[in-house]
Amino acid sequence: MKRLGINIDHIATLRNARGEAHPDPVFAAKFVNQNGADSVTIHLREDRRHIKDLDAKKICSIKKLLVNLEVSTNPNIIKTALKIKPDFICIVPENRKEITTEGGLNLRINRNKIKRIIKKFKKKKIRTSLFINPTANDIKISKELNTDCIELHTGNLANLVKNKKNFSKELNRIKRCSYLANKFGLEVHAGHGLDYETTKVLTKIKEIKEFNIGHFIIGESIFYSLTSVIKKFKRIIS
Repeated sequence: MKRLGINIDHIATLRNARGEAHPDPVFAAKFVNQNGADSVTIHLREDRRHIKDLDAKKICSIKKLLVNLEVSTNPNIIKTALKIKPDFICIVPENRKEITTEGGLNLRINRNKIKRIIKKFKKKKIRTSLFINPTANDIKISKELNTDCIELHTGNLANLVKNKKNFSKELNRIKRCSYLANKFGLEVHAGHGLDYETTKVLTKIKEIKEFNIGHFIIGESIFYSLTSVIKKFKRIIS
């Protein structure tokens, strides 16, 4: 059974636009969970542009809610994450000037740093994941780093699908990487830029166990309601 993880960062973005308490990301976490999400993803960025420390702490304390906390390799962020103790952690690259995450981790340059971070989370019995580009080399390094999961960056595929361009080459690349990761004993997740069509395409890859989707779900829910959008994605991945 494939799982749906919903990123609620942009609920916090909307709240922060007015500097008020509404809409509340904590309520959003409970709401999406009650309406079919298998887990909730939040990204505690270094600049705290959406999710704040208190949001993360409250969301991670909700009973019977599985929380995937995205973090950079920044020491202060890692320290905070270890205190909060989410169910899952996903290490992602981060650039303060970017609007959203622009690619996978550079595992070659950051190998030793990431290995130390993974070890810290494993000691706390927190499931670890690495957000990577779909390349065989990154899959191999991920295995060497002893992570539990990998999340494949699907942004390139999503752009090709949206622009109605030939995406077979990129899809095959993701297929090969998913197969290799599964062979190495790594659980495979997919995320970034996913909408209905791209998710449909990726459901054909049996090795992908989890889809993490945020921006599209929150944006689409403005017109069609959050409950309806979640149900539609659940039908697509079932």
